[in-house]
Amino acid sequence: MSRGVCPRVSSCGCLWVALLFAAAAVRVDAYSCHEVRTAFQLRQVGPLSRVPETPGTDVDLLVCKHKGPSCCTRKMEESYQLAVRRETVHNIYSYSYELEHLLSGHADAFQDMFQYLLSFSQGHLSSLLEGTYSPLSRQALPHVNQLFSSLSLYLRGANVSVEASVHHFFNHIFPLVYTRLINPGMEGGMTAGNDMSDCLRMIRQDVNPFGPHPAAMAQELAGALGAGRQLGLALEEGLEVMNATEHAGLSKECVKGLVRMVYCPHCRGLTLIKPCVGYCHNVMRGCLASVSELDQPWRRYSSLLEQLTHAMAGHHSLELALLGVRGHVNEALLYAQLHGPLITATVDKVCGLSTKEPTGTQPTSAEVATPTVTSASPLPSAAPSRALPEQWLGQLAHLRSSFPLKPSKNNKHSLRTLSREFLMYLQRYKAFFAALPEMLCEGENVVDDATCWSGDGVVESYTGRVVGNGLHAQRQNPEVKVRSMDPAMEEVKKRLELFNQETHEKFPKLGQMEAWDDLGSGETEDGSTADCDDEDGCQASGDGPEKSSHKDVSGEGQPTGRKPGENPRENPSKPPSVKVIGGSPPAAWSLAPLLAGLCWQWLLF
Repeated sequence: MSRGVCPRVSSCGCLWVALLFAAAAVRVDAYSCHEVRTAFQLRQVGPLSRVPETPGTDVDLLVCKHKGPSCCTRKMEESYQLAVRRETVHNIYSYSYELEHLLSGHADAFQDMFQYLLSFSQGHLSSLLEGTYSPLSRQALPHVNQLFSSLSLYLRGANVSVEASVHHFFNHIFPLVYTRLINPGMEGGMTAGNDMSDCLRMIRQDVNPFGPHPAAMAQELAGALGAGRQLGLALEEGLEVMNATEHAGLSKECVKGLVRMVYCPHCRGLTLIKPCVGYCHNVMRGCLASVSELDQPWRRYSSLLEQLTHAMAGHHSLELALLGVRGHVNEALLYAQLHGPLITATVDKVCGLSTKEPTGTQPTSAEVATPTVTSASPLPSAAPSRALPEQWLGQLAHLRSSFPLKPSKNNKHSLRTLSREFLMYLQRYKAFFAALPEMLCEGENVVDDATCWSGDGVVESYTGRVVGNGLHAQRQNPEVKVRSMDPAMEEVKKRLELFNQETHEKFPKLGQMEAWDDLGSGETEDGSTADCDDEDGCQASGDGPEKSSHKDVSGEGQPTGRKPGENPRENPSKPPSVKVIGGSPPAAWSLAPLLAGLCWQWLLF
């Protein structure tokens, strides 16, 4: 019996042992690190050789500590720290890229638009000199080029003064105006750099031959171009802030917190688990505590961008200022011609230049000058007794060269349209630095249900306290210890606050600008439309002598009768033609005696 039983027991024992080995094999396979190795390789964390085949016990870990077997080693933790730092910086860059592209793209677009308007305005002024003031145009054009070159540098942020550039321009054309328009017979003795020319340039502002127009032109350009220049500088400042943010350093405590949130579940074989929402917010807000300190300065900076854009493009301020250069110069030359004898008498006393009686237009005494004229520095009282009728100067106020509001019908994207687009996109990023931690958590596909990772294990919901943004709130952060602000971010914050403060000091009235909606496509106070299509011949309007020259142009949309570059005279020997813009036919006919008188005087040159 026993022999018969023993073989049967022996075979049963062998079967039992085989089952035990099979169960052990299944258990070992269930606790293998195959999935961890796959995730390690797919995410390019580090060398695959660092991942063990099977979980180990009593592993000396620094971050991902837990009881039980682990698929992590110290070498893997080092790789995880490098990987999570790299991934987080990349994610920050991916979210800030669109904002950086918005700033850099519009900085270039605004500068391109500025240069286009400068080029058009320069051509507009050159056509005026070539067509109406041809005796001085050839030698005056280099000074025109220099003026607009200086304005271009100013808009690009160079250390250039608009007022100095404008006065430099008028200083250098005064000798040409004096010898070719006021005293045409003197141009033979005038050469660049001689004593005669130098004296005229030096005394120009004292003699004030162009009346109030150089100062008005300088003031108008400085105001409108100043906002455009500051906007360009502001966009560059924003790019510096974004560049510093993208390279913000992550502290050791932050990196440990990120590893604990992203990779410590892998050590337990949980490669698909996602962090809880509140847990992720705590980790990201702790890591970006210094970056979040930029929130308030950035909001003020965004408001400044809006206000500068309003000041530059609202009511077409910068466009009209540049296009108004032609009107200012034209009025200045008219003023010099009307006051030619008086200017000659003054120059003779200072420089002793004239050798004959002036043959220019009849003088205008200070007594018959309009408020616009008398607002400038008075001319010498020893003026010739003969004066033009008082109504002449009043009628001359309407002798303006019309110009279109928009440079070309082919220009489908005006400065105002570009500004509207910029402001529309800017609205999305006012709270960028406050929202960045939440955006990074969304990138981690966080969940808030029974399968989320809390840093210690799988939980139904995160029970820790969720803190807010900024350094002060991190004192209660249970996940990341924040000791102080990052020095680099602190420097960026101070720099941005200083820029905001300096901009407010330069433009104290920025906060009083109208909202963009109030500058919309409806009608303006004078009844004209604020926005006009490229098919419209928009004109500026205004009637006060204290207004800038572009507001003296008729707003009735009257055609100019010729293109900007077209010569209005076929015979250069004839006196320059003067056209009445915006006046009714009776008013135009009423200027016939004036035009006849001017023509007769010009023929006497």
